[in-house]
Amino acid sequence: MADTKTAAESNEAYAIVEASGTQVWVQPNRYYDLDRLQADVDATIKLENVLLVKDAKGTTLGQPYVKDATVELKVMSHRRGPKVIVYKMRPKKKTRSKNGHRQELTRVMVQSISVGGKAIG
Repeated sequence: MADTKTAAESNEAYAIVEASGTQVWVQPNRYYDLDRLQADVDATIKLENVLLVKDAKGTTLGQPYVKDATVELKVMSHRRGPKVIVYKMRPKKKTRSKNGHRQELTRVMVQSISVGGKAIG
């Protein structure tokens, strides 16, 4: 068997959090694009809806949330996602509509993942 490790098998800490109505896999010192959050640039946000935490000791699964677990995020910028074209056409009816959509996003940097007040990553 080869010595290739996936992110789940490596010793790096990670967490799965609930943010903006979606579940996001986060690791410390990485940035992620979430749906628009109501926060200023350079503000710090604490997410307490942590579903799973993995560190060197093992994996902690919440029911539904991990107790005393928080993920600290720093807002880097507010941006817009790529343009998506929505085109609807009904054949033989001469009905056409073309729309564009750009999702409002917030880019955040994960500063720390902590359980019980102790940072794990």
